[in-house]
Amino acid sequence: MRRFLLTIGLAVAAWGVAAQTQAPSTAPTATTAPTAAATPADNSLGVKSANIFQIAPGADADPKYKDQTNAERAQVQPGNNAPMWRAVGQGVTGYTSLPKSQAPEAGNLIQPFVQYPGSRLASAGESWRQVRNNIIIPYGAALLLIAVGAMALFYFSKGTIELHGQETGRKIERFTPFERSAHWANAIAFVTLAVSGIVMAYGKYFLLPIIGPTLFGWLSYVLKNVHNFAGPLFAVSLVVVFVTFLKDNMPSKDDLVWILKGGGLFSGTEVPSHRFNAGEKVVFWGGVLFLGFIVVASGLVLDMLIPGLIYERSTMQIANMVHGVATLFMMAMFIGHIYMGTIGMRGAYKAMREGYVDETWAKEHHELWYDDIKAGKIPAQRSAPAASSPTASTASV
Repeated sequence: MRRFLLTIGLAVAAWGVAAQTQAPSTAPTATTAPTAAATPADNSLGVKSANIFQIAPGADADPKYKDQTNAERAQVQPGNNAPMWRAVGQGVTGYTSLPKSQAPEAGNLIQPFVQYPGSRLASAGESWRQVRNNIIIPYGAALLLIAVGAMALFYFSKGTIELHGQETGRKIERFTPFERSAHWANAIAFVTLAVSGIVMAYGKYFLLPIIGPTLFGWLSYVLKNVHNFAGPLFAVSLVVVFVTFLKDNMPSKDDLVWILKGGGLFSGTEVPSHRFNAGEKVVFWGGVLFLGFIVVASGLVLDMLIPGLIYERSTMQIANMVHGVATLFMMAMFIGHIYMGTIGMRGAYKAMREGYVDETWAKEHHELWYDDIKAGKIPAQRSAPAASSPTASTASV
């Protein structure tokens, strides 16, 4: 019982103390002094704290508010570094201890404003992004789809170009082993670059939803490195191909006739041509030389393999745009070349695989070349025949 009464007494006492503490004072006492405003603690390190409601005048009261330096802004708004970041956004270069020759943009965070063709006036990085995402990627995809669709339409409407005469069994060497090696090295490097480039540019649209982000990330990483190593191989093989086939790709007056008649692709009648017709010469000069040079040059810049060149961001952005446009046109052109060399014409792929064509094939598809062989101007067998090679016809055939 005593313990219960003691507990009741303590509870009543505690209630009384709380009531006195919470009750408002009815009259001030003589000893009560006005409460002094809290003074922010002095912090010697960093920005001192301040009451925003006690700062006078306001930051925007100054007519030159927008022209304030970072130090002037700090007087009215401590910690507000807007002037500094505005200058950074305008491309102002700050101090850096790195040498200018090795790191020319180390003190520059945001590039100055430029306007590339097809972009708005924005920082160079944003302008590059607009050109890539709004022009190169969508229109490049449309170009490739049009090229593939055109070949499919041609195939289903015309089918494979067949021989009209019977094969004779007599063979003519169309490509030597060296020529075939150069061609296949270039072709393999090109396909490797094309596949890896398409995955890197368009993979997130058609592969990512299927295989997921983890596998797609690893695949993109691997293909990026494969792309970088296959690039120099493509460059070397492209030079070898150009030198090897240059002589037989020189333009002639017969090429104009071939072009005016569309190569006989629509009429069904072959137009006489030399070893390479005008269409193949267009691929050689336009695809191998012109586009090939642009692709290789821009690719070497992106791989940072050109000695003495200072690799600034603007240089890499321009090289990336040029590389993307040139490769898309090259792929569209080579789609037609690959089509004619495989399912488009009977015997074309076998000629590049084995090196030989039948006399009938040579006469129907490259009549002027066949006539030169018959006249003895060009040997039917240009390389030392291997034991397993088919017997080539002689010039007297």
